[in-house]
Amino acid sequence: MELKRLKYFIAVAEERHFGRAAARLDMAQPPLSRQIAALEKDIGAQLFDRSRSQIRLTQAGEVFLERARDLVDRLDSAYREARLIGQGGAGRLRIAFVGSATHGPLPTLIKSYRSHYPDVDLSLAAMNNAELERALVQQDIDIAVARPALKIEDLRSVLLIEEPLMLALPDNSPLATRSAVIPLPELEAETFVLYPRRPRPSFADDVLQCCALNGFTPRNQAFAQDYQTAISLVSVGVGLSIVPRSVSQVSRPGVAFRPFTGQNPGTRLTIHARLDNRRPHVLNFFDVLRRFTRQAPATSA
Repeated sequence: MELKRLKYFIAVAEERHFGRAAARLDMAQPPLSRQIAALEKDIGAQLFDRSRSQIRLTQAGEVFLERARDLVDRLDSAYREARLIGQGGAGRLRIAFVGSATHGPLPTLIKSYRSHYPDVDLSLAAMNNAELERALVQQDIDIAVARPALKIEDLRSVLLIEEPLMLALPDNSPLATRSAVIPLPELEAETFVLYPRRPRPSFADDVLQCCALNGFTPRNQAFAQDYQTAISLVSVGVGLSIVPRSVSQVSRPGVAFRPFTGQNPGTRLTIHARLDNRRPHVLNFFDVLRRFTRQAPATSA
């Protein structure tokens, strides 16, 4: 049964008049009458009582009107939902990020995307760079937020933020009470909490490279698997860590953040997606991202 016949029937049933229904549907009355007659023939039941001056619904017509309205409403809703998903306004977007990205501009970017596309279901997960690369290759995620960047080919990439590195110290450490900025080379004998433990190379190697630029290799190294574990180890006095400055914007019990002097190569946070992933959700996210990075400077000095 054609959808248009249902809509014809609903119009006649609501208007109780073929002429008014035809005007409402912007069509001539004879074709409308033929469509209703064909509908009754297909169903095998009379839907309208035409014996009076004003047509009335039969008992079969009353029941059919209720079901027809429900069918049309559900189908219209399905069309709207499918259209919205096809335009990236609904459905699901899968985003994964390194743990330290939960500080800094990423949460604000996510809020901005949500404000533009409130009906999109966001799937969020924390991963290290190796897991991000694998998930993108296997198409398990749509968006990867990496530090400093992913090295696989055929990616759409945008710099989110570039920022200096800072020290994270136990708050009861004598270093945390110093009023002067701490020279990094003076920390050679300290225990450095590095993360992630694996896979390598990783942000841990970026920190070791920073130390090498300042003329030393930490004598004592403790490894954690992720940022949250590393900062917890710092808070209980295991050692100090070098972290992106954005993480210092959120207070952490037991941890003091301090700048250091010496070579500071900084760190970057970049957002990636596969070039062949042309889903509207992904393109919309990068559109929001471009507007976001134009409004907020990409470099934090």
